[in-house]
Amino acid sequence: MNERIVPLASIVAARAGLAGHVQRTPTMASSTAARVIETTTGASIADGRLYAKAEHLQTTGSFKPRATFTRIAALTPGQRERGVITLSAGNAGQAYAWAGREAGVPVTVTMPAAAVRTKVDACIGYGAEVVLHGSNIGETWDRLVQLRDERGLTLVHPFDDPDVIAGGGSIGCEILEDLPDVHVVVVPVGGGGLAVGVAAALKEQRPSVRVYGVEPERSNALTLAIKSGEIVRIDPVSVADGLGAPFAGEWTLAMGRRYLDDIVLLDDPTILGGLRFAAERMKQVLEPAGAAALAAVLYGKVPLRDGDRVCVVLSGGNVNLARLEEFLATASPLPTA
Repeated sequence: MNERIVPLASIVAARAGLAGHVQRTPTMASSTAARVIETTTGASIADGRLYAKAEHLQTTGSFKPRATFTRIAALTPGQRERGVITLSAGNAGQAYAWAGREAGVPVTVTMPAAAVRTKVDACIGYGAEVVLHGSNIGETWDRLVQLRDERGLTLVHPFDDPDVIAGGGSIGCEILEDLPDVHVVVVPVGGGGLAVGVAAALKEQRPSVRVYGVEPERSNALTLAIKSGEIVRIDPVSVADGLGAPFAGEWTLAMGRRYLDDIVLLDDPTILGGLRFAAERMKQVLEPAGAAALAAVLYGKVPLRDGDRVCVVLSGGNVNLARLEEFLATASPLPTA
């Protein structure tokens, strides 16, 4: 496999292209989270606060518009006219639908048959055609390929594309602006586009920053790809549907190997513990995928040292409200801070 790396110059250019189109999200801080981390890890982190990049407050409720706007902007005139197609559990679909509407590009979104209805409705609300198919996202991908070929649509990938990676990597630039002396950044991983883009932006500017990805135990496509050195197709199973990629990609595999210090795996109750902590102690509503990085740090899964300045990426807030009570009830308990 030829190594595929998105250069820092592309990430910086994507950041400039996004100005005025997406939100410059805030970096929040929690002293309560820092006390929990000291209890679970024994590490006293810098400033007595855990920092959190609030991408759940982004347009469409997740970080995805950074990636999708950058990808749509790169289409040729012919591709724009014919339209595009993508795969999504919800957040990428909403973001592509929004970006397509902004640019006047027809968008088709393929989603699993059991996709969260609010995410389906959001895609439709932004003007996309939604095709529901398959009991898992792997079957949904097969339907996407069929529709792409039948209709002559352009595939706009949800994660394995240099423009997508560059757009998501703009978050890393903003983290360094807010926290120039950050030591550790933790990012959730689905297909890996967000994590490797952020890691590249950080490490190409500050090589000493440690960057950790977080995957669900049974939605671990990037971990398996890095271990085997090749793409591994899986049937992802996790409450964090936003991290349920059926495979990693050539770009995310190559960049994950270069830039990520490690990937930690979490079970569902632990992920939901992060969701509950955010709601109870930070007053922030996250979806499970958006809470994964927070959970990894709170439960001591990420190696930390005394004095580390730590930032987690809260990647999305499109929670299924019909399941929120269930999520809160099944979350793993945390030590009292």
